[in-house]
Formats: sequence, C-alpha cells, structure tokens
Amino acid sequence: MAAWSTRLARPADLPRIRTLLTGTCATASIPSRALLAEALERSLVRVAESAEELVGCIAVEMPSPGHVRLSVIAVRDDMRRQGMASRLLTETVQGVPRRSGEPPLVSALASTEQSPVTGLLLACGFIGTRVMRTGGADDPLVVHYQYKFRVEYIDPDARHLVQVSAREQLVESLAPPDHAVTALVSLSGEPAFEIARFEQDDPATLQSGEAASGIAFSGSVLAAVTFLLGFAFSSERFPDDVRLLLIGATFSTTLSLIVYASASGELARIRSNSFGRIMKWGNVLSEYGGVLPFLISLPVTYAQVSSDPWTTLVLAAVLSAAIAWYEHSEFSIAHRFRRSRTERALLVLTALSPTVGAVLVSTKTTSWPWTAGLTVTLAARTWLYLARRGAEKGITERRQWQIRR
Repeated sequence: MAAWSTRLARPADLPRIRTLLTGTCATASIPSRALLAEALERSLVRVAESAEELVGCIAVEMPSPGHVRLSVIAVRDDMRRQGMASRLLTETVQGVPRRSGEPPLVSALASTEQSPVTGLLLACGFIGTRVMRTGGADDPLVVHYQYKFRVEYIDPDARHLVQVSAREQLVESLAPPDHAVTALVSLSGEPAFEIARFEQDDPATLQSGEAASGIAFSGSVLAAVTFLLGFAFSSERFPDDVRLLLIGATFSTTLSLIVYASASGELARIRSNSFGRIMKWGNVLSEYGGVLPFLISLPVTYAQVSSDPWTTLVLAAVLSAAIAWYEHSEFSIAHRFRRSRTERALLVLTALSPTVGAVLVSTKTTSWPWTAGLTVTLAARTWLYLARRGAEKGITERRQWQIRR
C-alpha cells in the first residue's frame, strides 16, 4: 500500500504548496501566488500527502470552460519514482468538469530539455501535436501536448524517430496536422521522439454512413414485418392478439425510419449536435418495436401452419436461446447501456416469449395474456433506454461540431 495519498487541495494549503514548489521547481516555472489562490478556489489543485506533509502537487488553470492547461507538477525529491506524479496527473484529467458532455482540451507545454516531464505526459495519454515558437532561436523548442480522450488510429507504416536535438527536423515532422509525438525513446544513447501519423476521420461521412445503415436496416425489417402481417390477415386461424402485435411492430418500425430520416436532416444542417440522441431513438424503436416482435412472432406463425407441436417447441426453444445469446452479446442495443436488475429481468422475459407464445398457440390456449405481457415488457425496455439511460456507449466520445454565432 502506498505510504501517501492524494486529495483536492484547500485554500489553507497555499503556504505549504508554495514551500513545496520553491524547493522542487525552478523559480520561473512557479505560478504566482494570485494564480495559485485562484486555482485553489476553483478546485484545480491536487496534492499528495505523506505523514501529514505535502510531498507532491499539481495545479492547472482553466482559461475557458473548454480548455484546461497544466501549470505545474512537482514531487519532493525523496518521494519520486513511486508513481505519484502519474496518479496526480491522471486524477486531475479525470476530474476536469465537462461541458455538455463534450470532453475539454487538456494541454501542457514542455521544452525538449524537460525529458522527465515529457515522458510523464506521454505515459499518461498525452501526445505532442505542434512546436510552439515562444523563445529565441537558441532556446529549447517547446512542444504542445494534449490529452487524447477519443480513440484514434495510428498508421503503423507511417512512423519515424527524430532525435530531440534535431530542431529543424522536429519542426518539419510536426508541421502536418495529422502527425504527433507519441513516445520518448533512446536512440544511439540520446533521447528521441517517435512521430506517428494519425488516420484522419471525417465525422460527417461516418455519421452519414451510420444514418444510411439505420434507414436500410429498418426498411428491411419493415418489409419482413409487412409480409408477415399480410399472412396474418389472410389466415383465419391467426390469433387477433398476434395481429395487433405485428401492427404495433409495423408502426414502431415506420416511426424508426422517420427518426433516422430526422437524424439525416440534423446531419445535413449541423445545428444542434443532436445526431447521437436522435440515433438512439431510432435504434431503440427499431429493435424493441420492430425486430424483436417480428422474431418472437415467427414460432407463433409456424405453430398455426404446422401440425407437429414438437417441431414448433424446438423452433421456439432455439429462437429463445438465440435471443438470450444476442441480448448478452456486444451486438445488442442493450449492451450499449448500463444494466440493472430490473433490466435483466425484462431481458429474461423477452427471451422466454417465443417459447411461451408457441406453447400457448400449439395447445390452443388463450394467448391474450402472453401478448399483453410481451407488449408491456418491450414497452418498459423502450422507456428504460430512452428515458432512464444516458447516451449509448461511444456516443459521448464522438466529435461534436463546434457552433459559433
């Protein structure tokens, strides 16, 4: 167990923080007393304690709600190499308040001569994106680092090493906007940067493709449900309650198509950054209002046209097992949301529905209670995901359009 702990600093810690910084940092890098006091008031300073003594601290400033800049990080000499700086930096990044779900820009500046600071930043998820021309021609180069909240892909064949002392080459390597420093290594006994090229995605193209896929999928489901509904109306033996279930599935699937079309319109206008929220509505409505009612009604339809109850039961059991596997897999809509005990119980009822419905129809038992129970179950899951859960996993990490008026 670590012999030290971390916490948010309090205004009363200001004298001890200044004493720590004076003993561990160069005078030019120590923030002024006024800046430290402001950062303490805004809960932007964290400290590490050991035996009731301050042995480490980190301070940041927030010049705007969407930007956080690292001001200073310090650890007492005898407490280094214990992971204290990494923990302070990680906790600070995780504790930065977000505005409208969009992650802020967390940045830092480090000169090419500050190898320990550079290594710390790179190890904690920062990348060096550009050279800042803030000094004279003979001064060390200053590199701008920023924390990567989103997952982006590196081209494995577009990486190269640049020694830290190669000033002109470093400036040239970081000139393209898709190149960044991703690691600090040793090359021929000297420190060197690994420069990598990130694949540049097009958010508009990705979201347009997602909307088009949703429209195509819901259109296919609507065609299948409509075909089954036509068969239900042409068969005199088909239960009326199942007909109503298929009518509801047709309505819900059509509604999901309208929602997907609305997402396409939002993407075309790019006005409110609501694409993810609209797509969540379309995804939930198409699955719990269209796909699952359609699949669950298949063994019921088979039970009407088949005279073999055993085949019907086997088909229903296989379909129930398949739905249960799907619901627990990473491909389901439910996997994109946080699950609770209530949601798991509704999931079990959904998976059992094909078997229960097939048994009732095969034995010519009244199926109205089954249809009502299934409708309530799917409606409850729809309400749960739309009204009681946040965005789908990954939606909050997608790039949002910045609107300037």
